[in-house]
Amino acid sequence: MTSEALESATSAPTRRTYSYLGPAGTFTEAALAQVPEAWGQEWRPVRNVGEALADVVEGRSDAAMIAIENSVDGGVSTAQDALATVPGLRIVGEYLVPVEFVLVGRPGAKLEDVSLVAAHPVAYAQCLQWLTRTLPAHAHIPAASNVASAMSLLDGSSDADAAIAPPGILEHHELELLASAIGDNQNAVTRFVLVSRTVSSPPPTGADKTSLIAELPDDHPGALLEMLEQFATRGINLSLLASRPIGDALGRYRFVIDADGHIEDERMADALLGLRRFSPKVVFLGSYPRADRAVVRYPDRYSDDVFVEARDWLRGLLSGEPDEG
Repeated sequence: MTSEALESATSAPTRRTYSYLGPAGTFTEAALAQVPEAWGQEWRPVRNVGEALADVVEGRSDAAMIAIENSVDGGVSTAQDALATVPGLRIVGEYLVPVEFVLVGRPGAKLEDVSLVAAHPVAYAQCLQWLTRTLPAHAHIPAASNVASAMSLLDGSSDADAAIAPPGILEHHELELLASAIGDNQNAVTRFVLVSRTVSSPPPTGADKTSLIAELPDDHPGALLEMLEQFATRGINLSLLASRPIGDALGRYRFVIDADGHIEDERMADALLGLRRFSPKVVFLGSYPRADRAVVRYPDRYSDDVFVEARDWLRGLLSGEPDEG
């Protein structure tokens, strides 16, 4: 190889790999499509959240896109539990995808001929009112995923006449569109997070979120209140507080927390120090820009300058400087 060819080969950018819940056409793929850094890179479809995160931990992928919260069904427990127990992961971004469903059939199918509908149980529940009005005599066949419901029509593995699927399925497969926008909640949205191996958090933007998981030190009256006070007394709003069983005994829970702000904010850093002193286990999942880019507002008494001034005041007291009040 000539020196010019060697230089060209070594200077070529390395392609990055991103894992996502596949196959093509899923909501997770739509979330990954919102990541500019992933455009033109290698996208690796996987079958579940555990496989996606294992890809990251074991180095097969640089990052993974996973669903973590739905505005209708709440937190995605499998994702929350995995983030709590798999070490070496960090959330570096979040993305919102509107949850829209379509009813599809085999080529040539007609809506009036549908009596058996394949659908993932969550999708079916979110379209039940529409189905009851439009197809009152229908029956339901559970499917493993939103895309699998549609694929079962094409591969002959299902006797269903139609399937509930995400709109993106039509970009990848020859299916008949029988009805659009069949979800009962037109405002439904799923929140996804991009997870990488442990890295420094992106710099603060002013519109940030911090995610973490914490356990209570013991079971006593007011324990949860004491944990929440670590944030309340510093003017930090929590946009998510969800409990998940730890699994080692009845009544033992860990708490999944999303807090408005960035770890580099003085008030957030102070709250995390307080939480670390309080909780026997804190998993810091990352500080990253909010998907909605909404600037975090807080009273002046919780500004960074106030925390810095208080720390300087204490440092002065310890060094013997006169207290000027």
